[in-house]
Amino acid sequence: MPGLIGKKVGMTSVFDDSGNNIPCTVLEVGPCTVTQIKTEENDGYNAVQLAFDERKEKSTTKAMLGHFKKAGTTPKRKVIELKGFVKDWKPGDVITVDYFNDDVWLDVKANSKGKGFQGVVKRHGFAGVNDATHGQHNRNRAPGSLGASSYPSRVFKGMRMAGRDGNKTVKILNLKVVKIVPEQNLLMLKGSVPGAAGSYVIIEK
Repeated sequence: MPGLIGKKVGMTSVFDDSGNNIPCTVLEVGPCTVTQIKTEENDGYNAVQLAFDERKEKSTTKAMLGHFKKAGTTPKRKVIELKGFVKDWKPGDVITVDYFNDDVWLDVKANSKGKGFQGVVKRHGFAGVNDATHGQHNRNRAPGSLGASSYPSRVFKGMRMAGRDGNKTVKILNLKVVKIVPEQNLLMLKGSVPGAAGSYVIIEK
């Protein structure tokens, strides 16, 4: 699953050759800098560490400043590890959006928008009470019974109830590449991508 780090810019739409209006998500992908190469001999596994998005030196810890200096690059905000790269990269190498030139379909992983504390109708899609008969009045969005009373006299784990919704890692598979703008490091994918504008995403082959 080799890929790159990017940032969600927003959404737009483009017309294809047939005149169809295609909704697209615009991502700023790279340039990503290789900051470390993990090997089986030294670390017990093989992986490539990538860094993306400039960061001020005063906002970076001394340990991370030394890490970036060793790789020959400036401090970065987002650092991740990816396994499965075929090409032999070296610390200091820069990978741009051109890495996806030959790809038609990509996967995108990101944190979804946080919705805060929500009820069961929004969080789990409960129907609620649609036909309020028999004197029922103020329980339209209530969850209903959570289980029997005398036995088992408890609520089972995993019961769908109200609680915090969103802000989870979501992976969208097989998004079609609509356009690549290498001059501005932009990648346009058909459809929506998790997260708010300005949030980091991981684009995988």
